Amino acid sequence: MSLLISVERADFVYIKEQTGATAGNLSVQIDKLSTAGYITVTKGFEGKKPKTTCKITSQGVDAFESYVANLQTYLKR
Repeated sequence: MSLLISVERADFVYIKEQTGATAGNLSVQIDKLSTAGYITVTKGFEGKKPKTTCKITSQGVDAFESYVANLQTYLKR
């Protein structure tokens, strides 16, 4: 989420490279975030290669900002 909030959209390969996640783990996390409504996922092709692109939703931005605020509150204790 912190990666997606800083870019307009990102493809699967870029997210995988930036996070160091395995393809399997990243797929599961993308599915969970999509199901929660925090990101939208677009699947297509670039030439003959499949391409998955993720974009954070306004609901995702709100959830992330709430998460950060809660962490800040916790750390101030």
